[in-house]
Amino acid sequence: MKRDIQDELDGIVSSILESYKTHKQISHLNSENLPKREEVIDVVLRLREILFPGYFSKRGHSSKSINFVVDEEIKIIYEKLYKQIYCALILYANKDTINKSGLLASAEDKTLEFLSKISYLREMLAMDVEAAYDGDPAATSTDEIVFSYPGIFAIMTHRIAHELYLLSVPLIPRIMSEHAHTLTGIDIHPGARIGKYFFIDHGTGIVIGETTQIGEYVRIYQGVTLGALSLRAGQSLRGLKRHPTLENNVTVYAGASILGGDTVIGEGVVIGSNVFITRSVAGKTNVSMKTPELQYTNKASKKSKRKDDDIMIDWVI
Repeated sequence: MKRDIQDELDGIVSSILESYKTHKQISHLNSENLPKREEVIDVVLRLREILFPGYFSKRGHSSKSINFVVDEEIKIIYEKLYKQIYCALILYANKDTINKSGLLASAEDKTLEFLSKISYLREMLAMDVEAAYDGDPAATSTDEIVFSYPGIFAIMTHRIAHELYLLSVPLIPRIMSEHAHTLTGIDIHPGARIGKYFFIDHGTGIVIGETTQIGEYVRIYQGVTLGALSLRAGQSLRGLKRHPTLENNVTVYAGASILGGDTVIGEGVVIGSNVFITRSVAGKTNVSMKTPELQYTNKASKKSKRKDDDIMIDWVI
């Protein structure tokens, strides 16, 4: 009997369409005003050209042309950003009392207020680049850091997203932060407050939660988690301080986990690698794991068949 492919495909289509009705939380039909992720990312990249002029532009900049270039780019960024903010405001507005003209005015105000912070953002990023150069002996120049360090891209994106977060712009800051997360492996929630001269070394696997507060002259290394102590309560924890506070001049080495909203890491503290902390640490304290004992077993005495595996190393904590 010949198989009727079209009937089977029709059945698959019907099943998919039915799932759209059943699982409305992941369906967004009839939403012409839904923000566009690619437009938000384009705004981040255009802002990068403004924040670091001459580094990432597709055309050369000179002192003679920079006035024209900045004027042109700011106008483009304004048009793109306010439209995406407007879409996000509509998305989260009360559908019964929505005032589109009011939301449009709000989007314009928020966009202009954000753009007014660009000079401030450049000041902060200049110190972040300086922190990376001062803190990394492998860095040969600040140009190398701007061009290639994932931590700088993650921090830049965070500082942009954080300003929008402070303006109560929904969704857009999170799209930005997750774009940086995807590219760098560094996950910083837009709500996290981060002071000046912040240095992320290597960066892969870093997680910084929404209510984290980080002071000035802080440096953290790969694999660090600044997280919540427990997420079992879920949405009931929204708005509460769930993540730790790091005061000025704190250093946190690779793999450390610092958890809890009541956890305060005092000024000048050094947290060693792989430390797990759930309570506050007084200032000027070094915290480290007890050195593990290494146990060496000579496998040659066991007549191992592998010539390249003569020594087996076991960790004993």
